[in-house]
Amino acid sequence: MSAIRFEPTKQYYATTGLVVGYALCSSLLAVINKFAITKFYYPGLLTALQYVTSALGVWVLGKFGFLHHDPFKLDIANKFLPAAVVFYLAIFTNTNLLRHANVDTFIVFRSLTPLLVALADTIFRRQPCPSKLTFMSLLIILGGAVGYVATDSAFTLTAYSWAFAYLVTITTEMVYIKHMVMNLGLNTWGLVLYNNLLSLMMAPIFWVLTGEYNEVFAALVANGGNWFEPVAFPAVSLSCLFGFLISFFGFAARKAVSATAFTVTGVVNKFLTVMINVLIWDKHATPFGLVCLLFTLSGGVLYQQSVTGPPPHDSTASKQTSDSSDNDDHEDNQDKKMPGKHAST
Repeated sequence: MSAIRFEPTKQYYATTGLVVGYALCSSLLAVINKFAITKFYYPGLLTALQYVTSALGVWVLGKFGFLHHDPFKLDIANKFLPAAVVFYLAIFTNTNLLRHANVDTFIVFRSLTPLLVALADTIFRRQPCPSKLTFMSLLIILGGAVGYVATDSAFTLTAYSWAFAYLVTITTEMVYIKHMVMNLGLNTWGLVLYNNLLSLMMAPIFWVLTGEYNEVFAALVANGGNWFEPVAFPAVSLSCLFGFLISFFGFAARKAVSATAFTVTGVVNKFLTVMINVLIWDKHATPFGLVCLLFTLSGGVLYQQSVTGPPPHDSTASKQTSDSSDNDDHEDNQDKKMPGKHAST
């Protein structure tokens, strides 16, 4: 009996560790990226450096036997490419939003994603209309966001253009990446490798389209090869490190928990981001704006509670047997799809 209980307990702590790791990386990365982009003024190049760090890190650690990743194959890359495009656009718009706006503006628009997902589910997937509690939570989210925008002293057309672009791409990314993660059969490190390597291949296209390469070359000529301030190097390095960590924890958490639980984590960890931003950074909203921001985040948590069913009860032996059988079947199927699963986690 002890052997039977050990594995679920071990899996529970492993899942908890992945979710906590993702929450910490996600909450810290927004502040780190904001700091990095104020010292290193090239968002496209910053994201490219993050992709290089992550892809190269997986390849090097794999060569030394510290991890196992799926080999890079063109047919799988072709299937994963649309997801990589969506991911790249989400990160690209995110970085440009942080360049032109403060962290609080980023969080407000990030918190609006449940509203768009609910509308998309109803319109495109023919899902039932939201319940009264769900609808109320969506109104709270919308009201908090409107209140924040109305009192945002740092409002600019450029910043909010990037904010709306980010809102669209992150909503698409949340739905589509989850679909790809569960259907391609890649292990976690394989997903990190494919995602970052394909995103890196797209970076030069956006450098040309945005004209950022002209800014980089102009800075090199003007500064005699000195691209950025000395403090920018540790800021960019820290950003790349956390980009690598969130790549792993993000994909691992998507595999380990449901889409709803993953979204809950994404909303709740923003409370920590707000606290860090207020304590160490002077680029944040007014007191009333912060109240509206917390109002929006609370609506996000209420929304997730309204669409999450009650936890299963383990009061009967038949229920335990059924759940155990279902879990065993699911794990067997996952093992067949992902031969490197145990080596990667």
